[in-house]
Amino acid sequence: MFTGIIESVGRVKAMQPVGGDIRLVIEADDLDFNDISLGDSIASNGICLTVVDLGSNYYAVDVSRETIARTALQDLKAGHVVNLEKAMLPTTRFGGHIVSGHVDGVGIVSKLKQDARSIYIEIEIPPELAHYTATKGSITLDGISLTTNLVRDNIVCLNIIPHTAQVTNIAKHWLVGDKVNVEVDLVARYLERLLNKKTDDSVASGSITESFLADDGFMK
Repeated sequence: MFTGIIESVGRVKAMQPVGGDIRLVIEADDLDFNDISLGDSIASNGICLTVVDLGSNYYAVDVSRETIARTALQDLKAGHVVNLEKAMLPTTRFGGHIVSGHVDGVGIVSKLKQDARSIYIEIEIPPELAHYTATKGSITLDGISLTTNLVRDNIVCLNIIPHTAQVTNIAKHWLVGDKVNVEVDLVARYLERLLNKKTDDSVASGSITESFLADDGFMK
């Protein structure tokens, strides 16, 4: 699990085809490697990946075809800047929100402009993910925990403060038309699952009960 608070940015050193998959090598001079071991998880642009090789200032991960197809990783090239976060510890300060590192879809930067000292950004996310988002809610973009200003249909509007822009790949890399990895709020996904399960149970029993309506806020 992760928090969406980026620890460092790295650069793609190499993307090596290996048996139909990809071995991704990332250099990160500013990341503390002292507590990283083989088999550890590092969120790389929001994708939870397992370390399979390790050096003094780099790590390598194997990326499956499933992950390549479902994320913006396929657009990465050597030299691209990526956001990095090591898996959280029980003692980690929880500054962001619960992030699994399992990407739900790919969004597109549709608008980007300076807004006083911050950067105003609009991200077009897949329509099927829009109902998991809410104004002033949390969303993860390229591994960054962000708060939405406004959600308009499937457009997520955000303001990025100078600190966040500088310590992530936003100021260094994002342009209109770029693809970003999107992970919606984990709590929203599980709530939907629970509500659907309750609805399925009610339909299966042949009726919507008074307790079902009360539990789901339709009556007091």
